[in-house]
Amino acid sequence: MTDVSPVRRGRPRSVETEDAILESAYRMMAAQGLAATTIDAIARDSGVSKMTIYKWWPSREAVLIDAFLRQASTMLPLSESGDPFMRITKHAAAYAVALNSDFGKVQLAVIAECISRTGSAKIFSERYLGIRRDISLAIIKDGQKDGSIVASEPAGDLYDRIYGTLFYEYVFGFRPLTADYARKLVKSVLSAR
Repeated sequence: MTDVSPVRRGRPRSVETEDAILESAYRMMAAQGLAATTIDAIARDSGVSKMTIYKWWPSREAVLIDAFLRQASTMLPLSESGDPFMRITKHAAAYAVALNSDFGKVQLAVIAECISRTGSAKIFSERYLGIRRDISLAIIKDGQKDGSIVASEPAGDLYDRIYGTLFYEYVFGFRPLTADYARKLVKSVLSAR
């Protein structure tokens, strides 16, 4: 049997170079805003050529989303083990705190960029929200099975009530978001023991 996988041309993607690009993009979005975070500016700041950036990412939005994703995975990991109710509670509390930092500002900017460029947040949903939502739904379903989550509504509805509320509260500033508020919200939605 012969190997039919395509032969990749050029040098393999360097982890250090990719990190430099994504760190620069995130730092610039947080400090200077979206308008200043151009491919030219990212290339200058990271010391990487524009050609390399365009070779690795199909668009500016893709670079911005990947920079945000990298930060999100560092700041908001979803635990792979433990009590499901506690995992969702810990994550929602961390998300509330993160929204009050540069992370929240960058998340809004990336979503706005996706919407302004494509007319929807579909690319953000596919690359970030959908993946993390699926993981969280599995955690909620596990909790419903083991009894740590009493609420019987579909996992997607429960997830949306928690994270939709946190995002809505953040965007419109109806109340200060705190970890304690997020923990109480999770408890009320999931009807924890």
